[in-house]
Amino acid sequence: MELSPLLNERQRRIWAATEALSLGWGGIIKVSGFTGLSRTTIGRGIREIQNPPDLPPERVRKEGGGRKKLEVHDPTLRSDILQLVDPSTRGDPGSSLRWTSKSLAHIKEELKAAYPGRNVSTSVIRRILHEEGYSLQANRKTREGGKHPDRDKQFNNIAQKKKEYMRTKDPVISIDAKKKELIGNFRNNGREWHPKGNPPQVEVYDFRPKNGVKATPYGIYDIANNRGFVNIGTSADTAVFAGKSILKWWQNEGKCAYPNARRLLMLADGGGSNSSRSRLWKVILQELADKMGIPIQMCHYPPGTSKWNPIEHRLFGPISLNWRGVPLDSLERIHNLISHTRTSKGLKVSCRLDEKVYERRIKISDRRMSRLHIERDEFHGEWNYTLFPRGEKIN
Repeated sequence: MELSPLLNERQRRIWAATEALSLGWGGIIKVSGFTGLSRTTIGRGIREIQNPPDLPPERVRKEGGGRKKLEVHDPTLRSDILQLVDPSTRGDPGSSLRWTSKSLAHIKEELKAAYPGRNVSTSVIRRILHEEGYSLQANRKTREGGKHPDRDKQFNNIAQKKKEYMRTKDPVISIDAKKKELIGNFRNNGREWHPKGNPPQVEVYDFRPKNGVKATPYGIYDIANNRGFVNIGTSADTAVFAGKSILKWWQNEGKCAYPNARRLLMLADGGGSNSSRSRLWKVILQELADKMGIPIQMCHYPPGTSKWNPIEHRLFGPISLNWRGVPLDSLERIHNLISHTRTSKGLKVSCRLDEKVYERRIKISDRRMSRLHIERDEFHGEWNYTLFPRGEKIN
């Protein structure tokens, strides 16, 4: 019996048949009792020894041998299962499966309820679904809402401007605010290595405590140098906060990296604190242009395309990976995790804390807007415009 686990089905019955023949009369019964193989199997082995079948070496039985699949006896089984999981019809509108998860157990119960007496195992259901090209899949964020007719033209416009700025070694930055993070001992998605059975203990509920703080990381990503700068605010994500973050980047890194810069190109989403529709944002850009002494050209991505903003996958993505599974229980921890974010492509990130309180809902008058030194592009001037330092002549 020590040899049995090393043999396949055919080899096992031939070996058992050989032993039975060597024992003579009553050998089949003795070998069956010793090995646990049925007398029918041993008898089939004896017949194969006496009349060797014409089988390729890799086969253990004749083609078509073995128990038939359940679909042979139940021809509609496959179509009935597919009817239940079809993503378009989702089966019978009255079926409970329409309103529950499509687990194998639920599909089994629904089949049983629809066809009394039909008891199909979950393994058979799994095999049929795999054979039909089904697999377990999560939701994927791909639908972006309404597609703007000039979406592709704006993408081409942005690509052309990026190429032009980088050719003249002028800075191109991608800007945005990362989602707010609740500070405290709360669960953070992702997993990290810990001693077995000893995961970090966090709060059961993610309720914001009284006087709780939320951190808003505002990021600036320098595309040419693969450098990130993050200003962590604890107040409102306003246009003033966004402008202060960009000014800090310029004073601490941008001016040194681009000492001969003649202009600055900024890429941003169409909403949020740097919205293309915000009057305050344009006033802030004007103040930035005045302080930096160079024109600032602004290009917004079309509505519903924020994920194409480079900062999303080149800066915010690596930051989220770096702090996965770690409770963000203090501003200092967030600061350290962001500032130590690195990638194999050479990304480096610097970080600052900004605990200033920023005022919300600042109104901008028409008179103040009239003082802006702004020039809008012919192509979608609401997305593409330049703020010049006041006193500099507009072309």
